[in-house]
Amino acid sequence: MPPVALTIAGSDPSGGAGIQADLKTFHQFGVYGEAVITLLTVQNSVRVSRCEVVAAELVAEQLEAVLEDIPPVAVKTGALGSADVVRLVARAAVQFGFALVVDPVISSTHGLALLDETGVRALREELLPVAALVTPNIPEACALAGTADVREAARRLRQLGARAVLIKGGHSSGDATDVLFDGAEWREFSAPRLETAHTHGTGCAYSAAITAGLACGLPPGEAVARAKRFIHEAIRTSPALGRGRGPLNYHVGVA
Repeated sequence: MPPVALTIAGSDPSGGAGIQADLKTFHQFGVYGEAVITLLTVQNSVRVSRCEVVAAELVAEQLEAVLEDIPPVAVKTGALGSADVVRLVARAAVQFGFALVVDPVISSTHGLALLDETGVRALREELLPVAALVTPNIPEACALAGTADVREAARRLRQLGARAVLIKGGHSSGDATDVLFDGAEWREFSAPRLETAHTHGTGCAYSAAITAGLACGLPPGEAVARAKRFIHEAIRTSPALGRGRGPLNYHVGVA
């Protein structure tokens, strides 16, 4: 039987990000992917113009249906849309004990808010404490931790309860260097910065690749290292689709 992973996130009709990116990534890693949809967006490589949040009751029913029949080994979250959804995911993580990777999506790449202040507070106070790994980019980490210092942000986020924190360095200058902190050890994962605009879905795919690694039984550090290689190659070989920030190449091999 293949390992099973679940994504709880929003839908991108252009296929570059959200659950579409997650499921493509799971497939590349030989993992059976399931998806619970939290919100619907109107977006493409140029714009995000609308977001409709799915009622928490419907999200809960989707999640219940998955967990009672084909329970996942690892779960990742993306855009959750509301505080109620954040809370129900946190409760499920405690009850079912799966490895939870939290990608704390607060707004879209184009700036549309995907979680309000109440939701952000619930994420910080209720979801991060039950996460095996939280994977913010630098702006998300600084907003959640209340500091502009990357390592201090990692320390503060781990103090909230997450077992490990990976701060993605795509927004920094120079090489894209990600910092992983598990409370005892610091590790860095670096790749040369690629001069391309086609990076739509990078955060989603990276966290999905890590989740796939955990579902396959890899330790967190190995899962991150393999995901980093995958995401760098997926950006480097992007098919250059769309008129704006196009999607990654989700057909690269997994080394």
